[in-house]
Amino acid sequence: MKDREALERTGNDLEKRFPVALVLYGVLAVLVWFTMDAGKVMVMGRPVELRLVPLVILAGLAVRTFLARQAERIRRDGEKESS
Repeated sequence: MKDREALERTGNDLEKRFPVALVLYGVLAVLVWFTMDAGKVMVMGRPVELRLVPLVILAGLAVRTFLARQAERIRRDGEKESS
C-alpha cells in the first residue's frame, strides 16, 4: 500500500514539473540561438551551424523528458489495473 501511494505522489510530481521542464528547455534554446555565434563546424565532412549542436542536444533532452512522463503514466495505469 505504501509503494502505491509513493508511486502516485511521484506521478503527480512529474505531471506538475513536466510543463516547467519544457518551458525551461525552450528558454535555453532561445538563449542558445541568440547568444551563440552563427559559425560553422564540420560534422561528418559537412558544414553545420555551430548553434544547431546544442539545440539538437536540448531537443534530445526534451524528448527524453516526454518519454519519461509517458512511461510513468503507463506504469501508474498498470498499477491501478493490477490493484
